[in-house]
Amino acid sequence: MKLQSVLLVGGAGFIGRHVAAALARRGLRVVIPTRRPDRAKYLLPLPTVDVVRADVLGAGVLERLARGCQAVVNLAGVLHSRRGRRDERGPNDYGPDFARVHVELPQAIVRACRAAGATRLAHVSALGAAPNGPSEYLRSKGIGEQAVLAAEDLDVTVFRPSVVFGPEDRFLNQFAMLARFLPLLAIPCPGALFKPVYVADVANAIVTALPEVATRAKRYELCGPKVYTLKELVEHVCAATGRRRMVIGLSDRLSSLQARMMELLPNPPLTRDNLRSMQVPSVCEGAFPFGIQPQALEAVAALYLAPPPLNRAPRERYPQLRFRARR
Repeated sequence: MKLQSVLLVGGAGFIGRHVAAALARRGLRVVIPTRRPDRAKYLLPLPTVDVVRADVLGAGVLERLARGCQAVVNLAGVLHSRRGRRDERGPNDYGPDFARVHVELPQAIVRACRAAGATRLAHVSALGAAPNGPSEYLRSKGIGEQAVLAAEDLDVTVFRPSVVFGPEDRFLNQFAMLARFLPLLAIPCPGALFKPVYVADVANAIVTALPEVATRAKRYELCGPKVYTLKELVEHVCAATGRRRMVIGLSDRLSSLQARMMELLPNPPLTRDNLRSMQVPSVCEGAFPFGIQPQALEAVAALYLAPPPLNRAPRERYPQLRFRARR
């Protein structure tokens, strides 16, 4: 399939900046809508990338942006939402932020593709996403995934990554920040399983699949080469940052209490819905698609977690500095 222009929804985010760079390297024009263009300044040096101020859920906005594009890539996602309808246990039991970003936005993207004549759609979901999942996050992701795959008139490909790590991630870096200030780290759901995948590998898979019509109506699970418990990941972060910290795992009851207290914060690092998501192992089997060899966490994370100047390659240091400076 011949591609010239791509609409990248969620392109100003963590995964988006890597997908945008990979598309630009292939000479493709990339349109990235965002409500806060000042937070996407790091994309401006890319010669074929246009950052546009826009609310993608505004009436007619996606149709206008998709006009002239052959493909749309949806990377939009949120980890937290305002309280949903917890008294229900039906398929619509999720909060309004999950509803807007994970359900309504994919549906709007499908309508925009049809209206603008964009026949190719790549959609990033999550491992464990299912309409009957244990958490609002997984349920809303599952319904959004179903919505795009139901569009049989479009060439749709779905990607389901495990937790994604990289220089700007809010996963390993969050634990590194906690290890900086706390002598003891109390970890909720310490036995939760993950198979972390490097952000550049995720971007490479999306960009490789995009022109291939053979990937139509397929789901691809994206995982790194090794399974970790959450406690093992935190211990690795402590070792990589050179900080000797005691790491203890909390019981289910204490994990829930910790999450309930953190929910009171303006931007909570953990919620009870996150705990319910971690009930589903974020792991997958089989080889990484498209012949890509996924990078091991140990080989990459040390480059941006280790305190400078230890094992910090310049190429890995610059994205981290730009992210912290919001540039």
